[in-house]
Amino acid sequence: MLFLVSRISTKSTKMNIRNGTPEDLMNMQHCNLLCLPENYQMKYYFYHGLSWPQLSYVAEDENGKIVGYVLAKIDEDQRPREEDPEDSVPHGHITSLAVKRSYRRLGLAKKLMDQASRAMVECFDAQYVSLHVRKSNRAALHLYTETLKFQISEIEPKYYADGEDAYAMRRNLADFKYQKTPKKPAIEQSPKTDSDKTNTRTECDKTSMKADGDKTSAKGDAVKTITKEESDKNDAAAVDAIAQNLEKSSVS
Repeated sequence: MLFLVSRISTKSTKMNIRNGTPEDLMNMQHCNLLCLPENYQMKYYFYHGLSWPQLSYVAEDENGKIVGYVLAKIDEDQRPREEDPEDSVPHGHITSLAVKRSYRRLGLAKKLMDQASRAMVECFDAQYVSLHVRKSNRAALHLYTETLKFQISEIEPKYYADGEDAYAMRRNLADFKYQKTPKKPAIEQSPKTDSDKTNTRTECDKTSMKADGDKTSAKGDAVKTITKEESDKNDAAAVDAIAQNLEKSSVS
């Protein structure tokens, strides 16, 4: 599947949003180390990049420098759970989202999240996307609740390594399902006019006449064949008669 590159233009900066590649993973990790307290080993980035290459996106400036990224996956644990039946449907998860400080307030975070969410729907038919955010991260909470329309599903105590609680949040992806490229409508055939019908009958008549002609020709060929056979028989009989006459003459 092809995902188009999004371009964001401001008075002084032009930005690209594109699908991440394995070559981007080092720069994504560098961006993570600069922006977030939750850091990951490189093998974790490779795990996402190799397992779900369609879902991770990067933001780059006009010089090709990566200034933001989103790392996403599909939750593979989709076994039915009595306490939360929604866990049994296909859904995505945002592992990490970061934008460098000097490139914030350009709408990059929203663009990255929307691209990843759309890819989840188009590639995996995801029903919703989830994430975790620190209770103390007011800026991120505002982005998720006000701009991206996430809702808090629960509070997970001591989710982070330092003991801070996390909000577990979800976003319904139904809107992205309706944004799928519609199928091309079938081309309607215009009703046949009287002229078209007349032409059709004429073509049928020509076809019928040709068939009759072919039959007549076939009969003629058969008659010719029969006549030739009869002629050959007559010639053979004449030869026999001449031979008999010569024998009688020699005897006498």
